[in-house]
Amino acid sequence: MKNWKAALAASVSLALYAAHAVAQQRPQQPPRIVAEDAMVPSGEAGIEIYVRNKHLAEMAAGVPGRTLVFVHGATYPASTAFDLPLGGTSFMDDLAEHGFDVYLLDLPGYGKSSRPAAMGQLAEANAPVETTEDAVRHYGTVVNYVLKRRGLQKLDVMGWSWGTTIAAGFAAAQPQKVERLVLYAPVWIVQGEAVALGGGGKLGAYRAVSSDSARQRWLTGVAVDKQAALIPEGWYDAWQKATWATDPVGAAQNPPVLRAPNGVIQDLRSYWMSGKATYDPGKITAPTLLVQGEWDHDTPPYMAQTLFPLIANAPWKRYVELGEGTHTIMMEKNRRQLFAVVEGFLLLPDPAAP
Repeated sequence: MKNWKAALAASVSLALYAAHAVAQQRPQQPPRIVAEDAMVPSGEAGIEIYVRNKHLAEMAAGVPGRTLVFVHGATYPASTAFDLPLGGTSFMDDLAEHGFDVYLLDLPGYGKSSRPAAMGQLAEANAPVETTEDAVRHYGTVVNYVLKRRGLQKLDVMGWSWGTTIAAGFAAAQPQKVERLVLYAPVWIVQGEAVALGGGGKLGAYRAVSSDSARQRWLTGVAVDKQAALIPEGWYDAWQKATWATDPVGAAQNPPVLRAPNGVIQDLRSYWMSGKATYDPGKITAPTLLVQGEWDHDTPPYMAQTLFPLIANAPWKRYVELGEGTHTIMMEKNRRQLFAVVEGFLLLPDPAAP
């Protein structure tokens, strides 16, 4: 019986994947998507969280199993990655077109959200801001906002990179609010000798990231003969310009930089590089997907593969590694594979059901 169920689940997933691919090739009038922006109070004086929502025009309210909240990683905001219309569409658009009521948020200190006061001063004048604990709390604030707005009891949660520790941390702490969990490029405990992050010295409130260093980081671990075809022409520049524009203070420097909070770097040193986790994966009780690219240098496949068996109390789970993709496959030539895998997982009928 179990083998029969597993075969059925696999065939349904493959059918969804194939249908997705066919739909992308079929000429058709794109559905009308409604976009809404909001600034959600964080509960802290002077700090508001930027939230964007997209859904089909005919969708009047949230749908159980079709409402998703996405959170970004350590350095770049969600608003210029998850919703960047590369090739005419974004990951967020694609989810909305497939019937999802989808939300993203920029954490405080990132993107279009408020900057903590410490980010208006010299970095070395203050301690790191926006730790993982802070981020889980802020993510929870947005989840609660969406649940109330849509009249739901639970929804799907998704994180990218550092965002996987936020989404998973929330799912472990408040499992009753999580329908399904997606971990894209999961962070887990570092194995072997690790390079000190943030320069190796004392950490200030934030760090400054240049465009050149961002591009170098993106392509690290990709064979030289594969680099030219990995990111379609113009896509990197479109992302870089949109992302750096969210930080006018950093963009005004010469050369321009993007300022990013250092709370995450502090936690990487104190936890993940020191053999400790910021959450207990055994407390996750939602169906879970782990997905990443084979060339992911920031969160190598061993991290997801080590984490996977530790999510022992999910009713069912899946790990998918996508070929010829990096940590940032969401904005690369094979991005449609990521879209299809995530959407297929979210739409798959519960294979654990009787």
